[in-house]
Parts: sequence; C-alpha cells; structure tokens
Amino acid sequence: MNRLGIGSPRGLAAFAALTGCLVTMAVAALTGTGGVFAAAGLAGCGCELLLHRTEPGLMARLGRLHMGATPRFEFRCVLLLLLLGRLHVTGPIGLAAAMTLVLCLLAGQALHAALSTLIRRRRALAVAARNIDLRRLDISDRPPRRLTEWPGPRMLAYELSALLGLTASLATGDARWVVAALTLAAGACLITVVALVPYLIRAVRRLPGAAQVLAEVDAWLIRHRPRTVLYFSGPRDRVHQVTGWLGAVAALPTPSLVVLRDRELLEALDPTPLPVLCVPDAAHLARLDLSGVRVALYPANTGRNIHLLRIPTMQHVFLAPGDGDRAVDPYSKVYDQVWVAGEAGRRRHVQAAVGVEDADIVEIGRPQLDGLRAAGTGHVPAPVPTVLYAPASDEPGTADEPIVRALLESERPVRLLYRPHPPTGRRSPEARAAHRRIAALIQAANERRAADPVGEASGDAGAPRAEAARHRAELARRIAALEARLRRADADEAMLTRDRAAPDPALLTEAEDLRRQWHQAHWAASPPWLHQVIEGDTPTLHSCFGQADLLIAGLSGADGHSGAGGDLSGVVGDLSGVVGDFLATLKPYALTIPAGLTEEEFRRQHTLARAAYLLGPGASGMDTVLRPLFDPSLDELRTTRQEVSEFLLGPAVPPSVQRFTDAVEKLARKGEALLRMRDLHTAPPPDTGRWSVTR
Repeated sequence: MNRLGIGSPRGLAAFAALTGCLVTMAVAALTGTGGVFAAAGLAGCGCELLLHRTEPGLMARLGRLHMGATPRFEFRCVLLLLLLGRLHVTGPIGLAAAMTLVLCLLAGQALHAALSTLIRRRRALAVAARNIDLRRLDISDRPPRRLTEWPGPRMLAYELSALLGLTASLATGDARWVVAALTLAAGACLITVVALVPYLIRAVRRLPGAAQVLAEVDAWLIRHRPRTVLYFSGPRDRVHQVTGWLGAVAALPTPSLVVLRDRELLEALDPTPLPVLCVPDAAHLARLDLSGVRVALYPANTGRNIHLLRIPTMQHVFLAPGDGDRAVDPYSKVYDQVWVAGEAGRRRHVQAAVGVEDADIVEIGRPQLDGLRAAGTGHVPAPVPTVLYAPASDEPGTADEPIVRALLESERPVRLLYRPHPPTGRRSPEARAAHRRIAALIQAANERRAADPVGEASGDAGAPRAEAARHRAELARRIAALEARLRRADADEAMLTRDRAAPDPALLTEAEDLRRQWHQAHWAASPPWLHQVIEGDTPTLHSCFGQADLLIAGLSGADGHSGAGGDLSGVVGDLSGVVGDFLATLKPYALTIPAGLTEEEFRRQHTLARAAYLLGPGASGMDTVLRPLFDPSLDELRTTRQEVSEFLLGPAVPPSVQRFTDAVEKLARKGEALLRMRDLHTAPPPDTGRWSVTR
C-alpha cells in the first residue's frame, strides 16, 4: 500500500473502506438491495472526502493509474442505473428519465473537464515571469477555483444528491425523489459548464499569444539589460539547487536575471527580489534578446543547459562549490570556467583529467555558508550540551538505534536533536518502523527527564517558555498568512505574471523577519534539557546547527564507499551536504565508520573524516566523542577542522559572497574584452572607393 502513496494508518483505513464500499455497491446493484447500496454509497462519499483532505498524494496516484475521481464517479453512476433497473421502483418512464439525466450528468462533467483543460492550456503563457513589468499584455483573470478545480469534491456533491434522492425514493416508494435529485445534480453541472464559457471566450480573445509575450519580454530586457543570468532546469524537488544561489546573485551590484526552464520550478521557487523568467520552449528562449548578458551561471549539469550554452556572447560558468565530494562530470569541460569552493574542488577537477584546465577553475568559497561561519566563531557548549543526530539515509540503519540509545543513556547528560532524513519511511516499511522505535525511545527519555529536569529547576523558566510557545504559535499563524499572500493560491501563472510586476521589498523583509523570530521563539519555548524529534522543514537544518554543540552523521551508502574514489574523495550522498555545511561552524562532528573499513582507511578515503571523531559498531567510542563537549581543551581535532574547512570551503576571509561578486565582475570584464576583439576581427573592411567590383 505504501507504493500507492498512503502516508498514515488513517489513510490506509479510509482507502480500504472506500474499496469495500465500491465492492458492496456493485454487489448490491446486482442483487437489487437498495438500502445496502445507499448506505455503502454514503459511506464511500465520506471516505472519498477524507482521502481528498488527508491523502492528496494517493488520489493523484490513482488518477495516473486511470482510477481517479472521474472513472469512480462514472462507475457509480452505472451501478445506480443498474440498481434502478432491478428495483423497478421508477417504472419505465422514471427509469428512462433517470437514465437520460445520468447521461446528461456524465456528458456535462466531460464537457466541464474539456473546457477547464482548454482554458488552462490557453492561459499558459509562452513566457511566465516574476518581478518583471508585463502589465501591458492585458492578461485577464482566471476562472474561480471552485469552477475549474476540485473535480473530486464537486462530483461527490452530485453523487451525494443522487444517493439522498435514492434513499427518499426507497423510503417512500416514490420515484420522483430520485428523479428530482438527479435533475438537481445535472442542473448544477450544467450551470458550472455555462459559467465557464465566458472565461473560455475571454482566454481566446484577450490572452496574448507567444509573439506578443516574447516582444514584451524583449522590450523589458532591452530596457534593463541584465548582465548576469542564473539558469536552471530540473525537477521540482531539485529547486534548492537554484534557490541556494538567489542570495548571492541578488547581492551583485549589476542587474541580474533568473531563467528557469520548467513551470513547476517557478511555483516552487522561494520569493526573491530578482527578476525571474520561465521559458519552457527552447525556440522561445532562442528568440529572446539576451545580448546584454555577459555571465551565465549554471548550478547543475542538465541537458537543457545546451540551449543557453550555444549563445557565444556570454561567459558560461558551472557552479560546483556544493559537490566537492562527487565525481567530476566530463560535461563540465563545455563551460568557460568552473567555480569551486576551495582547493579540494580544484584538485578534484584537475586530477579527473576530463578537459577542465587549472586556469579555468576559480575558488569562490560557499556563499551560502557565510552566516554559519560567522555564527560559529567563539562557540562555547551549553551546560547541557546539544547533540544533533542527522542520519544521511532514508533506509533503516543498524547503527541508528544504538547511537540514539548511547546518547540518551550517556553518563553525563546531553540533549539530543534527532533529525531523520526527510524521505525516511516513504519507501521502506522497515525504515518507518525504525524511525518510530527511535521516536518512542526519545519520548520515553523525555518523560523520565521531565520528572527530574537536568541543568535547571523545573519551575524557573516555565512561564517564559510558555510565553515563547504562545508567541511561536502566533508567529506561525502570521507566517502562514504572509505566505498565502506571497504564493496567492487563488491566482494562476498568467495572473501572477501580470500582478508580480515588481518585488515588494517590505513584504520579503517581513517574511524573513517572521521566520527568524519563529526560530527564536521555537528554541526559547523548548526546555534545554528535553530531547526533540525534528521532522519537516522547520526548524531548518541551519537553525539546528546553531543549537548543536556536536553533529553525528552517517554515510548514505550501505558500503560506505564513495563514487569518486582516491585521496580527494569526500563522503557520498547527503552526508556531504549536512557535514560539509556543519564544517563551516568549526564545531566538532562525528561520523560512523562503515562496515569493512578500518579507521585509517576511512580517513584516507574521505576528506571530511580526517577532522571527524569516529564511532565504531554499536556506537562504540561515544564517550570519546562526547568528551570535548564537557572539556573543550580535550578537543584534539580543532586545528584539523580548521585545515579541512579551508581545504574544502576555502578561507573565511574575505567572505564568499565578496569572492563570488569579484569573480562575476572579473569574468564580465573578460567577456566584454573578448566581444570587442571578436567584433574587431569580424568587422567588414572600410569602403575607400578606390576599388570597383566591375572592370
């Protein structure tokens, strides 16, 4: 059942009940048991509503399997007609009327779906935008969501009307009730169809075509002349690869532009003051006037990069600071330069011998980690130190439970923040069960610790924490309201392109300030001796770094071997993201040694392991790992962490954002010089009038 996308026992029970109701309705229709049919139908409606609210992933998966809301609705309509034919409660005329009304209802629903699809496709602009003034395109409003969306609940309303009419007819023996109910359902469907027609006419007549949209975008590009473009293509779950660079690009002193190639990325992109274009079609991208762009930045290697790479007036840069532990992609040689974080990235590209020259590699640090580097300076562990345990894999690990038990049962008490890998339990029932066991261990430890608080008296800070909890709840409500204003669920892509003509700095600042306050309130409301299981997106990983005095992480691969190999390989998969970011704080961290590797071999193979305290099988060595938390003078790897940090992330001074800005400006000047030379060599010879083309 997990493959269907069912995420909770309640969802599984509702899905099983819905399946049972459909089977029961089929049997009741065949046997002519009207009361059972009506009861099963009403119960099925309740299950459908529950699943639409609690299991949207399941309902979407059923739709892709051609078992969505419309096929289920049509199936139940056929069963209703079969039942009426067997009951003979309607008579020939009533049965004919019911059959006609059901057919009208099905036809109306099909017409409604067709009109909704036509309107949605017609409103998909050739180029969508944010923070770009395209108001002259005169884009009309979309139809209300209640008309075009929620087909499942809308069809359930029709079905509920028919079932209530059937129940009344069965109780009274009067067929007019079911006929009237079907008339009401068919009439409501007809009203929604008629209501959509004006929006279809408006979409056909008023919405601009591709040529008009491209001309207006070109006019904006000519006026603003962006000098740098951040270009990205990929699935929605990879949007973090581009959002991580928005801050650094926004800090550039010259105009910049973000170009996305997938519509779902535009929906998922974080609010930003940067102008954003979404250009799905390569032919439309080729027609845009990007002649003013001098530097193109690519956060990922994807096939669609070629559509911008072929523009010769730009200098093309692959941003590789975040993948210093992975094998070098030979495709990297197509770029003019490759920007890495530190010396490790430079050596990795040179030694890979894929055609990337040392002169074309630029070390810029990690702009995303400047804040962590500043916050980690001079850190002193709390009286009850905090250990962040962040497994790097969503598969069940034999080391997870022993590590958690060792931390919870430590002779010198610590606070545990357990942050499982985000997709834990979605694919593997074993991983889900392991996660639940760990959560139960932490809950039991908290119950014991709440009865005997550690580090402070139980009543000393109770009132401030309660006030912080109330403040956190209020902040969460305000954040949700603000995000609703920023995201605007009532608007489609075309309306957002029209209405988001310019960024609202006050709104963006308010959103950032509210999130910062929420995190402050969250930690203030949390007793510093109680453990936490942190799931979801909040508090963020970097916020957890601020609380942690020590990080414990494990390898994402079962065998622990990296794909890169060699002395410069880092730790594979998600470990590099978590531990690599935490390294910027210069706080101690620990890694679990994979089975089959000695400590020396593990440190030799993985750069990050050289500055890590190591845990053996069964969490052996935990006392050594925790010792520096209580006596910083015993932190033997402090100097090594600084060396590894510089090797992987580059020096902390100057800040990475400044190094990134300088690199962009230097490359832009180089691009200008190359263009001048190219124009000089390709210019036609001057016409002196001394030579004639004819004799």
